[in-house]
Amino acid sequence: MEIQAKLLGENITGLTRLPCESKVSPMLAADSKMLSSDAGPASDIDPARSWKKIMEPVEPFLHAVTEQLIRQAREFDPQIVPYAEHALNASGKHLRPALVALVAGCFGKPNESHVRVAVIIEMVHLATLVHDDVMDEADMRRGRPTVAAKWGNEIAVLFGDCLFAQALKLASSFPTTEVCRSVSLATNTVCSGEILQTQQRRNFPAAQKDYFRVIEMKTGELFTLSCDLASFLSGATPEQRAALRKFGAAVGTAYQVYDDCVDLFGSEIEAGKSLGTDLAKGKLTWPLLLAWERADISDRANLEKIISNWQPENLAAVNALLAKYQTFQPSVSVIERYLEQARLALQVIPNSPGKTGLLHLTDFLAQQTAALVVQ
Repeated sequence: MEIQAKLLGENITGLTRLPCESKVSPMLAADSKMLSSDAGPASDIDPARSWKKIMEPVEPFLHAVTEQLIRQAREFDPQIVPYAEHALNASGKHLRPALVALVAGCFGKPNESHVRVAVIIEMVHLATLVHDDVMDEADMRRGRPTVAAKWGNEIAVLFGDCLFAQALKLASSFPTTEVCRSVSLATNTVCSGEILQTQQRRNFPAAQKDYFRVIEMKTGELFTLSCDLASFLSGATPEQRAALRKFGAAVGTAYQVYDDCVDLFGSEIEAGKSLGTDLAKGKLTWPLLLAWERADISDRANLEKIISNWQPENLAAVNALLAKYQTFQPSVSVIERYLEQARLALQVIPNSPGKTGLLHLTDFLAQQTAALVVQ
């Protein structure tokens, strides 16, 4: 720990500029319904493991991340600042910064280095969203016009590139190259995953073969990076760092499968968003791929035709096929398996408030998944 602290040149004892009384700013109130403080039926949520309870200990940390994101927006050229403020001020669940804080809590208290890393990872995440909105021709994100809808695709693509570059610039400010190297590798992996998913749109055999690989690259990678760099900055042993990487990858993958299930099995009221959007984009998620795998020749051809010529009114037909081939419970089982992998990875981590928070996070996601059953 002392060697790590000297390497980073940081105050390892804690964040001196994080008032314990501070509340998460309105930026954090933009969370989706899915991960709001008590999303889902209240009777199904263990109060000790509600989203609000999990986040309370790290609220000061998330507040500091929010403030630094706002500062980063002002670092751009004056004529680009409006784009940056629009994108960075609309950040949502802050799952990745929360993971940074919780992992840091496994070894002590988070410090300024952890905040900086969380900001870097969130900027990379936001850059991918800006580019996603261009490819998906999305008009709205979290209740606001997308950068592409507001200023056009050309500006959005270039601004997304600027966000990636700004994140790497901030990563290079560390006295060790490990942070910049890790962020660069993770960014490469995320973008590669996006390319693979784009290649596989409406292609059932290809998407089925690589579905889990793609979501581990697209979603799981930044969860993995959050846990990895937080443990590195906290002076974790190589064994502990590897375990937390496994935790991040497993939770990130479970989270994406859950999100895929919400898009097909959830209700719009509970999800807080329009459902069936993946279908409209030709993205083949696990429940859909499972139905295709189990379907007879006639239903398989019908499913392929529906997706190839998608119309919103076809959602009922898709849901009928999902029910016919009983895809819900197997999809839930996949989420549960990944969450169990995440919990097992934490066995080598010493008991601490941070470890408790990470375990509660897996329990919360399990509760949210179980809540889908009653809908």
